[in-house]
Formats: sequence, structure tokens, C-alpha cells
Amino acid sequence: MIFDHTQRGEAADAVAPDGSEIRLLVEHSGSSMCEVCLPPGGVSIPVRHRTVQELWFFLEGEGEVWRQSPDGNAQTESVRAGSALTIPLGCRFQFRNTGRDELRFLCVTTPPWPGEEEAIVEPEVGVWRVSL
Repeated sequence: MIFDHTQRGEAADAVAPDGSEIRLLVEHSGSSMCEVCLPPGGVSIPVRHRTVQELWFFLEGEGEVWRQSPDGNAQTESVRAGSALTIPLGCRFQFRNTGRDELRFLCVTTPPWPGEEEAIVEPEVGVWRVSL
């Protein structure tokens, strides 16, 4: 058995297809975890995933998350530190930072994030004008 351990880096490891900053944390065969950051005033690019679903837990900041199911049902949630939500498989989503501080959350992806080709950018959907 291999045990994984890491320390959150100060600098982002990557920019996600939705435009947010990603700090990679840990991964095993069933899932991966990263920290997602969006600056004040930031609005992500609307996307959906091909094969993964996600769990989000908000650590800092204030914002909103828009989600739309494959059948067209959509809702927007206000989020802040302590909020948690799901991004189901095939769900379109977009998020924005409405606060004065960075919007930061943990993201657990199941199965592990396979790479940039996973996200399908969908600029024709979403509810806010992208601002990164």
C-alpha cells in the first residue's frame, strides 16, 4: 500500500478549463482532490464534464454556483465558507466570486481527474459574463 501526503503550494499548479486556479493535493485510484481558487470579481467559463462528478466544500469567500442538469433543470446557489455541493455527471456549471476575498474550495473528483480533455467548454450556456 502506498500512502500519499502533500502540502498545499502557494502558487497554482494549473489553470482549469473553466479558468480557475488549481492547487493539486492528493489522488488515489478512486478519486482526486484539489483546491480551486477564483479571485474577487472572477466569473468562470461554463463547462460540463465527460466522465467525472465532483464534490465541492467551500473554505473561504462568498460566491454563487449555477448548475444545469442534462434535462435542462437549472438552479443557482449562494455559497460561503462551510457550504458544500455536488456537480453531478453531465451537469453544466459556472461559478463566480461575489465577495472581497478569494473564493476557495476543495474539489473531490470521482474518478480521478483524467486531464484537460475532460471538460467541455460551453460558452453558450451559463448565467454570467466570464471575467477572469
